[in-house]
Amino acid sequence: MAAEQRRTRVRRLAVGAAAVALATLACGPARGVEAVRAADPRAPAPTPPVAVPTAPAAAVQTPATTAPAGATVPAGAQAAVPAVPAVPAAPAATAAGVAQATAQGVPPAAEPSAVPPAAVPAAPVLTPPVPAPPVGVAAVPTVPPVQVPAFGAFLASDSRGVARMPQLSRWLGGAELRVGHTYLPGEHWSDIEGAPGFLEAWARWRNERPDRMLVLNVPLQERNEAGVSDDEVRRLLRQGAAGEFDHHFRALAERLVQLKAEDTVLVLGWEMNGTTYTHRCGPDPESWKKYWNRIVTTMRSVPGQKFRFDFAPNRGRDAVPWTECYPGDDTVDIMGMDSYDQPSGISFDEQIKEPYGLQAQVDFAKAHGKPISYPEWGLFRNGDNAEYMRRMLAWMDEHKPLYNTLTDYCPHGVWQCSANPRASQVYRSVLFGRADEPTPAPTEPQTPAPTPQPTAPAAPASPKDCSPVDLGSWAEYWLGGKLCVRFDWWSQDG
Repeated sequence: MAAEQRRTRVRRLAVGAAAVALATLACGPARGVEAVRAADPRAPAPTPPVAVPTAPAAAVQTPATTAPAGATVPAGAQAAVPAVPAVPAAPAATAAGVAQATAQGVPPAAEPSAVPPAAVPAAPVLTPPVPAPPVGVAAVPTVPPVQVPAFGAFLASDSRGVARMPQLSRWLGGAELRVGHTYLPGEHWSDIEGAPGFLEAWARWRNERPDRMLVLNVPLQERNEAGVSDDEVRRLLRQGAAGEFDHHFRALAERLVQLKAEDTVLVLGWEMNGTTYTHRCGPDPESWKKYWNRIVTTMRSVPGQKFRFDFAPNRGRDAVPWTECYPGDDTVDIMGMDSYDQPSGISFDEQIKEPYGLQAQVDFAKAHGKPISYPEWGLFRNGDNAEYMRRMLAWMDEHKPLYNTLTDYCPHGVWQCSANPRASQVYRSVLFGRADEPTPAPTEPQTPAPTPQPTAPAAPASPKDCSPVDLGSWAEYWLGGKLCVRFDWWSQDG
């Protein structure tokens, strides 16, 4: 019975406090009653930090090792949460009457009828004001420059790679994959010319949005992974330098222009400082450079082309220093680098500082006036290395490559490869929901802008032993949020 009486008295006190709060709209300043804004459950979650990312709140479910076309999206994707407009700031006078009454030892009215009618003015019908642009300030147009490095992933060479891109985007919370990356087969010259049926899906994807980028790796020789000897590679390079293969690259250029993919980024003869490919540089660097220059000159001669050519060696010295293969500034548009987490036991700091490493690439590109890129990167000899993933993403955020594309299959990847759950969590947390954002163009205002009024801080949760009172939307608008009345003094009364 005592508990029921106490609840009845508390309800009466709450109603009385509501009535007195309305009366304070015509009264002076108050203390002792807190106006707090209820936490908005629709507010977006904070963006994970870039330099030292943390895992998202939700558990990450790693995808299957392979993701065939039409496969369902890996679990864990989050929908983007729209921003909610801030509640207008509370006016200076909020609940004066209640505070004054409390300070004077006068208990709040027990019933709404106890409040004199004259003390409660009739509530006018008000509409929250719509903010107008500052007087005398011209409208500010927005332009969409790249605010974050354009990124994508290699998911498959054929049309399956195109089909998987929106699935990866959903796994990343709708992050914009602006780069599509594929490789021409290198078995036959007909492959290198862009065989019908291979490039169409990629060209369609590129042309769906003007800010997308198609990156195409182009072998410089047929039988490109056939283990051809150094002597034969040397002979083939000299043939290429003499112009014997020009017509194959002209055919590729005409094919891309026909498909309206005339601005494709072409990664010619990638990893030329290694030993894997027939298009390697080591057997004859001088002939290799002449061959590169002939290819670029030939492809640039095709009407309508807007190609950019990316010189992309392996990170480090490998078989020969990649500087010995650099063909010159006139025919190179981008200074790329393929950078995997290898060899075994190497730290990321060593990958930066090693001869011909990451720092050497950045310095070389700056000296030659070229942007950088990372057409291939990912995990490798050091397994599921979350530290490498964190540091490589931070490195790219710092140095702003023109683009980067993660190699997303085992052992390198994080979405189609389930062997790297810790690195996958880092990759997803850093890139989740990432998108380019427009930046206002700088303008000179015609008149000084008005001094901005201070805004209320982020809404705190209701204090302990404080009960919010529902006063209706009109009163809460003018109070700046819900009225919260402390009742702890009553609970100690017995």
